[in-house]
Amino acid sequence: MTRLWQLFKCTVTTQLCVSLLAGTLFAQSTGLDTLFDQLRDPRTQDWEAVEEQIWSEWSDSGSPSVDLLLERGRAALEAGDTTTAIEHFTALTDHAPDFAEGWNGRAMAFYAEEKLGPAMSDLERVLALNPRHFGAMTGLAQILVQLGYEKEAISVYRAVHAIHPHQPDIKDALERLEQAHGGSAL
Repeated sequence: MTRLWQLFKCTVTTQLCVSLLAGTLFAQSTGLDTLFDQLRDPRTQDWEAVEEQIWSEWSDSGSPSVDLLLERGRAALEAGDTTTAIEHFTALTDHAPDFAEGWNGRAMAFYAEEKLGPAMSDLERVLALNPRHFGAMTGLAQILVQLGYEKEAISVYRAVHAIHPHQPDIKDALERLEQAHGGSAL
């Protein structure tokens, strides 16, 4: 847990805070940058559609075989067959180790099996590959809460909220934790 927390705290939080103050998340301009700008904009009404576009971009590996493994892993996970999901996601991560969604899918499957150590290890990989992955950060925060690291979870939820301020589940979790620890709510 310490290594993942240090990675998150040093890499994601510092980069995110500096980048937000500078008004941009990354130097390069991509379609994802535009989507993240829209997601952060408080005037965005259709944030769910923007979020869906981001997930769609993240899910497109550019390889039909990798996309098929992702689809099969997600289908198995949705069906509650975590063993098969882990097998598909493991094949995916072996085949495409730089594709963050394979690691994220396997982290979710491990989490569903209550294997928090392997889930956190995979989340570490997701965040190393994609520091703006609000899904992986949310998963990390949930695990931190389960393990009793609520103050650290608050920091993670704040980072998620900076990226994705519209998500009501994030707002609720953050407010609940901040109230429990005497901090200021959003």
